[in-house]
Amino acid sequence: MNEKIFIKADEVAKILDISKPYAYKLIKSMNDELKEKGFITISGKVSRRYFEEKFYGLGGMERACV
Repeated sequence: MNEKIFIKADEVAKILDISKPYAYKLIKSMNDELKEKGFITISGKVSRRYFEEKFYGLGGMERACV
């Protein structure tokens, strides 16, 4: 398992086929949601698990099916 815990804007942009500035907006939105839930966040990065839950709705379950 070589995946990092956090995902950056360039990877979000590539996965979703969007611009890097828009990827930063999405990351900020997700980090704002996490802050409201009491989590500590890192600017410009978001938890890979949270990203997968938000965009795939599976919370990492897709890996178990591969």
